[in-house]
Amino acid sequence: MLEIRPTCEHCNKSLPYDSEEAMICTFECTFCKDCVENLLHHVCPNCGGNFTQRPIRPKSLLEKYPVSTKIVHKPVDLEAHKKRLNEC
Repeated sequence: MLEIRPTCEHCNKSLPYDSEEAMICTFECTFCKDCVENLLHHVCPNCGGNFTQRPIRPKSLLEKYPVSTKIVHKPVDLEAHKKRLNEC
């Protein structure tokens, strides 16, 4: 079951359960579409994997399967990320 984290790990932008801007990697690292496209260049800074759009949990299932309220805010060291991208 996906956690459906509430914010972007880098910029802390709100990403509610029904956000079409939420992107996740295979480990559920969660970032907004803007950070993924413009800063991270579609590569997860935590695992090196790619991103896909996070699915939207149907509103009818929110009570039975609530989304996470845990905020993971750890801004990416963009210089280090850029170096890793250049090494690949």
